[in-house]
Amino acid sequence: MDGIQGKVVVITGASSGIGEATARLLASKGASVVLGARRIDRLHAVANELRLAGGTADVQALDVTRLDSMQSFVDFAMSLHGRIDVLINNAGVMPLSKLEALKVQEWDQMIDVNIRGVLHGIAAALPVMQRQRAGQIINIASIGAYTVSPTAAVYCATKYAVRAISEGLRQEVGGDIRVTLIAPGVTESELADSISDAGGRAEMQAFRKVAIPASAIAQAIAYAVAQPAEVDVSELVVRPTASPF
Repeated sequence: MDGIQGKVVVITGASSGIGEATARLLASKGASVVLGARRIDRLHAVANELRLAGGTADVQALDVTRLDSMQSFVDFAMSLHGRIDVLINNAGVMPLSKLEALKVQEWDQMIDVNIRGVLHGIAAALPVMQRQRAGQIINIASIGAYTVSPTAAVYCATKYAVRAISEGLRQEVGGDIRVTLIAPGVTESELADSISDAGGRAEMQAFRKVAIPASAIAQAIAYAVAQPAEVDVSELVVRPTASPF
């Protein structure tokens, strides 16, 4: 993990779940983390704990669906550290339901957060990394980027999109900038809390019986970050050994 020490890492959706676990792990390895999410009170609580443990952490409120908010977040990190080594596009939502339920607002929310949020992160951070001639963009997808299940059509579509965006970006920027896709299987998080549909909620409760902790995904992210600059860990699928999915 020597490749993590001293890096500036900005993380979206950092107030809980994978984002929070990743912030804790990378800060413990010597990274300076900049945390963004809508729940600013929760961000401050996490950052305070990291500082008490000897880490470097700063926070700013962030709505990834707004490009101006993402740009402000990246500008904030630059004002503090003068560079960005890693962007982790982690923010996501998962309000599952069958298409026949016609939860159009929830479809729009998934498109806005899961796809536009990733694109906004790229739009804000990529020019910085191109000027630096160095950097890494890590996009968090899902096993839903590889297979589709009932109630998850729109969610999976957004994660297929993240996978396609990541591969396209990797091919375009090659050389100086690394691009990594992390695809978690069922993982302990608050994502299921956004499921308003009773059927989708019941299916997810059964699915989550074998969930792995968010810290397992954080370890995979740390592995990708720690590699030498000339090594691009392009794609990692991390899932419970007990899960067939």
